[in-house]
Amino acid sequence: MKRYIAIFCLVIISTITFAQSKPYVILVSFDAFRWDYLNRGLSPNLEKIREEGVSALSLRPSFPSKTFPNHLSIITGMYPAHHGIILNNFTDPFDKTFYRMSDTNSVRDGRWYLGEAFWETAERQGIITASYFWPGSELKLSYRKPTYNQAYDHNRPYETRVDGVIDWLKLPSEKRPHFITLYCHETDTQGHNFGPDSPQTNEAIKRLDYIAGYLLKKVDEIKMKDSVNVIFVSDHGMTSISKERTINIENIVGSEKCKFYDMGPVMFVEPAKEKIKEVYDILKKNENHYKVYYRSEIPEYYHFNDHPFISSIVVIADLGWSAVSNYARKSEREEKGNHGYDNNQLDMHGIFLATGPSFKKNYHTGTLWNIDIYPLLCKIFDIYPRTNIDGKLDRIEFILNNN
Repeated sequence: MKRYIAIFCLVIISTITFAQSKPYVILVSFDAFRWDYLNRGLSPNLEKIREEGVSALSLRPSFPSKTFPNHLSIITGMYPAHHGIILNNFTDPFDKTFYRMSDTNSVRDGRWYLGEAFWETAERQGIITASYFWPGSELKLSYRKPTYNQAYDHNRPYETRVDGVIDWLKLPSEKRPHFITLYCHETDTQGHNFGPDSPQTNEAIKRLDYIAGYLLKKVDEIKMKDSVNVIFVSDHGMTSISKERTINIENIVGSEKCKFYDMGPVMFVEPAKEKIKEVYDILKKNENHYKVYYRSEIPEYYHFNDHPFISSIVVIADLGWSAVSNYARKSEREEKGNHGYDNNQLDMHGIFLATGPSFKKNYHTGTLWNIDIYPLLCKIFDIYPRTNIDGKLDRIEFILNNN
């Protein structure tokens, strides 16, 4: 009996020791915080991290540079065509069901998510994780969710979100998450409504910078500053748009010829099979402020032509222009900013800043790719990544502290 008790105690001690030996990482997303917002002199807390920790010139999103696709690219290390969330809203053309980021049922339905999120990888290898908002973190399948997560509430104060993260870090060591995500939307909301160069967006930059400082202050107060890594990223940038820079694709091809999905920087166009070439030829002949492609001919650098839900024809608008249909034109709200364009355009790039024991000090680098964050996290936690990812560790691991 004493032998069994000794073995049991040894297992408990080993488990606690394993948990304590693992690093802590908080991954923070500031939605649509464009790379050059850091240069406006409005973000002293983030600028301090840029000076003292690791900072990249920019963070290159995946195409299309939209919110849900890129949050999934960050957390899975896969391009949208590979992890399955190809747009914020899209259709399964085979059974006519819809994925909408505003629909709770669809965002929690695991059938849409083909990639493995980092929290899944980590949990399978003994690391407790948590999410205070992140696309894909609310799946109904328990084995695909973090141990702790919050259902998305757009209006929940940012301070409350930070306090929730800190409460998790104050749990007993055997229950405490070592990887936590945190999401804040302010720069996206104001950038859409008023444009990236507006006073309202400048106020949003100040607001999120305050939240960054609030988070770091709270981590310091619980005496975990020296053991917690904090990574600040954004899913994409933002560019100015106007009603004058729109292309009505439906008027060009005629509504009776095809269906139109989504609008703005990227539009899916699906004609009847016998009309595909005719519609493509019409769009190609009238190509102005946009590019039109057959799905199979979308340039390789977009990594966006090998998912069956992508339409037969895809229209990609030039930066700052919007492809619309008559329905979309009537239903669209007046926006001054948007994203989703060519991910090589600097206006679409976001931020990458990191501080903590796993990272180099006062280290500045060029543009990083968001698909490389997943293998970076695996390296920090010394766990095995999935083998089917698009991200490459050798493009990013040089920012880690090797001491």
